[in-house]
Amino acid sequence: MSIPAQLPKPFFVLAPMDDVTDTVFRRIIADCAVPDLFFTEFVNVDGLQSPGRTRLLKKLRFTAGETRLVAQLWGLKPENFQKTAEQIADGTFAREFGLPEGVNFVGIDLNMGCPAKSEVNSGACAALIKNPELAVRIIKATQAGAGHLPVSVKTRLGFNEVDFSWHELLLHQNLSMLTVHGRTRKEMSKVPARWEDINYVRELRDRIAPQTIIVGNGDVESREQGEELAARYKLDGIMVGRGVFHDPYVFAAKSPWQDITREERIALYAKHVKLFAETWTGKDRPVVTLNKFCKIYINGFDGAKELREKLMNAGSAAELLELLQAA
Repeated sequence: MSIPAQLPKPFFVLAPMDDVTDTVFRRIIADCAVPDLFFTEFVNVDGLQSPGRTRLLKKLRFTAGETRLVAQLWGLKPENFQKTAEQIADGTFAREFGLPEGVNFVGIDLNMGCPAKSEVNSGACAALIKNPELAVRIIKATQAGAGHLPVSVKTRLGFNEVDFSWHELLLHQNLSMLTVHGRTRKEMSKVPARWEDINYVRELRDRIAPQTIIVGNGDVESREQGEELAARYKLDGIMVGRGVFHDPYVFAAKSPWQDITREERIALYAKHVKLFAETWTGKDRPVVTLNKFCKIYINGFDGAKELREKLMNAGSAAELLELLQAA
């Protein structure tokens, strides 16, 4: 599958981040500077196809205004990937969220790169790099269930070492897109991303699967930087993850973030908190979930550290708003 006509080249993607890229944060980022494609948090298919389904639905929840949204899945059982892909493609999840006919995800991505210990120890995510047979079964099962929806994979350069045979295998699976994070699982985020190695995967793509879109990921902190990397290494797209924590306007051609005033930063966090309170109950998302966002907004001005300390001790969204209004 080639790049959809409506996506520019290079296009920019908000990375999937657990307990971060929920419907609330995606809408905040879209209001600041919208990327071309969004990913959900990653959700476990084995849990979705179990009695625990209702507890996991929050990770896929979205609104009618959120278009160009890709659902990211992880797990171990190919049959559950197929069932979940079928339910994404036929709109089952969209209907469960009360969305109108025709509103749905635009693709399905498979998480084969998350380095978190719990997921890896279970044999999932980055551990699939060491289990290529299961990885292929998962891809084929997802493709069988996805129907018309494109299926992609997000992965790393290897497990303990760089392993381009892994990417060769993936490129033979007729994927719509392959996102490569420029580190191995062992490296976590402790070393700089290796874009020369991402470039080698792109070269493999050119030879093996020219129809597959290649997206690079790792250490991108501005649109200008991403565009330069995409041009240098002939990439179709750039994915930004942690860069959004330094600048919620990271997808803007020229970010205004450095010039945003103290009052504007506080107001943006208050907007996030209000939307969070409107969207989630305490049972769905505890208020401490907001702590990891606090430093994004409450930063870069005198007294920010002291204000953050107060905010991170708040016991409710209402208390957070009171503190922000009084700041």
